[in-house]
Amino acid sequence: MKKLIIINGTMGVGKTAVCEVLYRRLHRCVWLDGDWCWMMHPWSVTEENKQMVEDNITHLLRNFLTNPSFQCVLFSWVIHRPAIFDLILTPLADLEFLLYRISLVCSPQELTQRLLAQGRTQESVDESLQRLDLYEEMDTIKVDSSHLDANRTATKVLEIMEDTEGEYYRCPDVDLV
Repeated sequence: MKKLIIINGTMGVGKTAVCEVLYRRLHRCVWLDGDWCWMMHPWSVTEENKQMVEDNITHLLRNFLTNPSFQCVLFSWVIHRPAIFDLILTPLADLEFLLYRISLVCSPQELTQRLLAQGRTQESVDESLQRLDLYEEMDTIKVDSSHLDANRTATKVLEIMEDTEGEYYRCPDVDLV
């Protein structure tokens, strides 16, 4: 059965670096970073743009999940609220797949160091730090990357996938008849 692996976490926690490793290590894998759907200049968060991005993400995920060339679909994005999972997964309700929801977390000190090393503003650092606790409360598997590089974090994710079956996904509360 196909696998959809969602890697979420606050800005700067290492999602992109880990997914760069994972998609090369997973057989027949394709990777979508949700941030790619927001690459626009000027960057403008409007209702129209939010709806467009959500539609583009679910369109791409659906195409990946129905393409026989791929066995694993890797999706990385901030996803700081459970409702965002619903926005992404509900349009995929008619598909069957194993779902892995994995949140990358790290210590506030490590997150601050990473963001400052990337040249982020103090405002960005503060915003990211404020969101850290949101991930601890989510119904996801947590991987603490505080003392791990991208390779070792990716290995932890792969170990989780080997040790757990994943959540059989068929969107609840949706009548498909």
